[in-house]
Amino acid sequence: MAHKAGFVNIIGSPNVGKSTLMNALVGERLSIITSKAQTTRDRILGIVNGDDFQIVYSDTPGVIHPGYKLHESMMKSVETAFKDADIMLFMTDVFETEAKVESILSKIQKTQKPVLLLVNKIDVADQKTVEKRIEFWKEQVPNAETLILSALEGFNVDVVLNRIIELLPESPPYFPKDQLTDKPERFFVAEMIREQIFETYQKEVPYSSAVIVESFKEEEEIIRIRSEIIVERDSQKGIIIGHQGKSLKKVGTQARRKMERFLQKKVFLELYVRVNKDWRKDQNSLNKLGYGQ
Repeated sequence: MAHKAGFVNIIGSPNVGKSTLMNALVGERLSIITSKAQTTRDRILGIVNGDDFQIVYSDTPGVIHPGYKLHESMMKSVETAFKDADIMLFMTDVFETEAKVESILSKIQKTQKPVLLLVNKIDVADQKTVEKRIEFWKEQVPNAETLILSALEGFNVDVVLNRIIELLPESPPYFPKDQLTDKPERFFVAEMIREQIFETYQKEVPYSSAVIVESFKEEEEIIRIRSEIIVERDSQKGIIIGHQGKSLKKVGTQARRKMERFLQKKVFLELYVRVNKDWRKDQNSLNKLGYGQ
């Protein structure tokens, strides 16, 4: 049997479940997941290998109207996803209307590539609502094949996987068969810290924060990590640190536990907070933080 391989790119609005689906399909927790929108800032590849196939999944930031240069960088990832996909996974949920995805809907309707339209979160809606959404999206994107699922509960994820394998083009693998992702360990360490920031703080603080891993030193028994949390205001720095440093300690403790599970090794984590005024609007700052590509 000929070998199949291809790039399968997941696009859609914030909070429809793209990262949850990505993690379910890959079988590893590569993308951070929180209840807040716009947590994914980078395009993250997750690689799944079988004897005769390789699927290169891509989780992209949720489609938004850019308000900062950071958002413009995030939307470039979405544009790229249209260009290099072999298969598009257009993800929505039982609550979403076409207004939220108006900016990309025409591109999906016109693409010549296979499109799987995935209606997520069916576990929190009744059958009548689900049927209405299926009919609605079939009319909106007639060139797509519509599937229902609950990424969180794992319902129909195997159906999606099997259909993807059927649609893959014949190709040799793009990456070594033992490779899981294109990102280094430092990237996932920073994402684990950023995830805890989203879980711990409210309002604008998580969106105004970025994380840099300054050093990552692996010793025989332990990995020593020094990382900086970047914020835009002195007031935000105070919120991140918290009274007597308790909030920052909580973030560090939770992130370290996730790192130890992910890296399979004891971690010593040092966290610091630094102000970089209006970094989301400054291209040089974005470049230094890895968001300028």
